[in-house]
Amino acid sequence: MTTGKYGPKAERWSQDAYADAATYFRRRGEVILTLGPALHPGDTLLDLACGDGGLADYLPGIRYAGLDASSEMVEVGRRRGRDLALGDLNDYEPVRPVTATTCFRAIYYAHDRATFFRRVAGYTERKFVFDLNPRQYRVADVRADLQAAGFDELALRPFFSPQHHSLPKPALRALRALEQTGPVARAMLALRFSYLCAAFRGGRKM
Repeated sequence: MTTGKYGPKAERWSQDAYADAATYFRRRGEVILTLGPALHPGDTLLDLACGDGGLADYLPGIRYAGLDASSEMVEVGRRRGRDLALGDLNDYEPVRPVTATTCFRAIYYAHDRATFFRRVAGYTERKFVFDLNPRQYRVADVRADLQAAGFDELALRPFFSPQHHSLPKPALRALRALEQTGPVARAMLALRFSYLCAAFRGGRKM
């Protein structure tokens, strides 16, 4: 995994990587809490490839821990009071199981996706939440790897929150409504945006 390019960007990572970091992280946090089996105050969450851990501020009541392969990112996050560890998502295992694991903009860092999913399944009790670009990976292939790892349920939600553009609230509300439009949403996903996915074990949808 190449991490050197992120070091010089660490100090302003969340501010510069997102046009409106607060809006983007808040929306992502809402989906993490509610997609698939719900998360509740006191639950634990491990955020793989967490950057500076900016997501931690948008998961109220959740005991957040982050992992990143950039020492500079980890240092910046720790200075801001976040619980971050240095490590590679391919071989890291937490000391104890976590309620949920997340991984955003980083699935491609897995050396072998199926092996990575099996490792995550080994320490994740309730659900694994990640983003998926359907133009890069076939949903059917990812679903098959998740099932082989023991995650036999997969909830998908289109996520139409722009990362690099700040939009007025009416436009954001319109995009959020389009997430629920079925065929129209799928047509949009063929061009841009991504799914947020929650993988979990059957019988634990609530």
